[in-house]
Amino acid sequence: MKQEKSCGCIVIDHHQVLLIQQVQGHIGFPKGHVEAGESEQETAIRETREETNLEVQIIGDNRYQEQYSPEEGIVKDVVYFLAQKVGGFEKRQEEEVSKIMWVDLEDAEDYITFDGSKRILRKVTADLRNRKSK
Repeated sequence: MKQEKSCGCIVIDHHQVLLIQQVQGHIGFPKGHVEAGESEQETAIRETREETNLEVQIIGDNRYQEQYSPEEGIVKDVVYFLAQKVGGFEKRQEEEVSKIMWVDLEDAEDYITFDGSKRILRKVTADLRNRKSK
């Protein structure tokens, strides 16, 4: 069984979340493969920048993980970090991304394609609510 690992960011800005539509059609969070010598957080920031042109900063120390099989014989781990936009402007990586969108947190689950990413969004939303109530 081949093992793959990707990292990405769940970027929150003014009660909206950043979503991307891949050229294959599915919608989720920016993410990509870990390169040699990179930490998970470095990969997440780099991949978000490459796919969206946004500079982001990871906030908090929460780490959200899912695992799935993109094709037979491959198991993929994806790690996400909560982040905020700190610079740049939205410009999609044309080879991989067909659309960049900011969606209200309450509506985002309706846009996201895969159940694992929907579960992560629910966990992020709950964590954000808990942070505000403290």
